[in-house]
Amino acid sequence: MKVNLYSAKSKTVKSLALPKEFGGDVNKALLAQAIHIYRDRTHAGNSKVKTRGEINLTTAKWYKQKGTGRARHGSQSAPIFVGGGVAHGPKGVKRVLGLPKKMKIRALASAFALKAKEKAIVAVKDLTAVTKTKEAMLLVDSICKGEKLEKGKLMLALSEKNKGIYKYFKNIDRLRVERYSDLNAYTVYFGGKLILDADNFKKTK
Repeated sequence: MKVNLYSAKSKTVKSLALPKEFGGDVNKALLAQAIHIYRDRTHAGNSKVKTRGEINLTTAKWYKQKGTGRARHGSQSAPIFVGGGVAHGPKGVKRVLGLPKKMKIRALASAFALKAKEKAIVAVKDLTAVTKTKEAMLLVDSICKGEKLEKGKLMLALSEKNKGIYKYFKNIDRLRVERYSDLNAYTVYFGGKLILDADNFKKTK
């Protein structure tokens, strides 16, 4: 799988061969599972309701057992009454979902493969040449070529080597900056167009 390779210095466009996982099959079921788990883990899950034993009401019998012509009732905190407890509500204890490491890797590979098939991946080299936010904006504009991308629909994945230039890209409004090593299936799938730091693949070239 090859993608356009931009240069931060000369603005020339060449091509870069990506690792094999970018050209693999897309496992949509696994990708959907990974996205569901990521979303689930962003919620605290600490919702809780009071049971009938926790309601601050008297526990005395409401009215006598017989002779009223009404149904038999004890405490007013029973779930059938307004202001009473909740019978089967959330308990404030969350079941944390997770994925095995191998499945996480495969889900990320599927997200990359899907982006590659959609032609939504480009690469850029010589990022150390960027020393100003203005230069970073010019580089992003040259890559996007006038595309109307919504905020958050453009993501730059930096290598560990070039993580220091984050400060030049962080203030670009529509751009999200992540470390390549921190990417997961969710961030790649919803990240929009993906700009990869070519230094991420020097060992695999």
